[in-house]
Amino acid sequence: MTWDVFNLIGTIAFAVSGAIVAMEEAYDLFGVFVLAMVTAFGGGLIRNVLIGLPVSHIWAQGTLFTTAFLATAVLIILPATWIQRWLRWNFVFDAIGLSAFAIQGALYAAGMRYSLGTIVVAAVMTGIGGGIVRDVLAGRKPLVLRDEIYALWAVLAGFAVGMRWVGPSQPWGLYGLLVAVSGLRVLSVLRGWRIPRRSLRPSRTPIPDVDPDDTPTPTSGAGPGTGDASETSVHHGGGD
Repeated sequence: MTWDVFNLIGTIAFAVSGAIVAMEEAYDLFGVFVLAMVTAFGGGLIRNVLIGLPVSHIWAQGTLFTTAFLATAVLIILPATWIQRWLRWNFVFDAIGLSAFAIQGALYAAGMRYSLGTIVVAAVMTGIGGGIVRDVLAGRKPLVLRDEIYALWAVLAGFAVGMRWVGPSQPWGLYGLLVAVSGLRVLSVLRGWRIPRRSLRPSRTPIPDVDPDDTPTPTSGAGPGTGDASETSVHHGGGD
């Protein structure tokens, strides 16, 4: 039961996230559905390849495909004004999908009795895989490659499952982990938490702003104020 709930939550959240990104990039309706499906199922596909599960398992999830399709269809027919209000909160859907799929991937690997490292990798790739494919197809820099704290929350989920702090026999513990990881991701976005950068690019020296009023007026070589005085006298002499 818990497994199905996490599958359902992650599928809907990532399908909505992918559809919103597609509409932001002005994709046609077919493109919206494609990006929604790829986002919802890309992480599971990558996970299966990495831990040796048959890729065909993805195609056996007919109910989830229908759910993702219906969630995308509902989003498409909603008024544009409603969707525009949600655009700034699209990261919330992404956070929920990241958390749900990271926990689901960790449970998958833990059920196959893999090591702690493999469980964490399965959690990370299941959680971030769909988002990576979504951002690449949308021509964006993937979130995991930015300085935002993103994949680290999937690591936290995988570590909690791998250490047996929570598991299938503790459904409420898993739901608590879902809320905690989602909340930490949302909080990191709102608070602007960043991972330190290490760049080889030379730092750019900022060009100081110069106030035009402080710029000295050029004068002629005849002496201070001589050129301006002569020009002023000529101007007034030819006028009044």
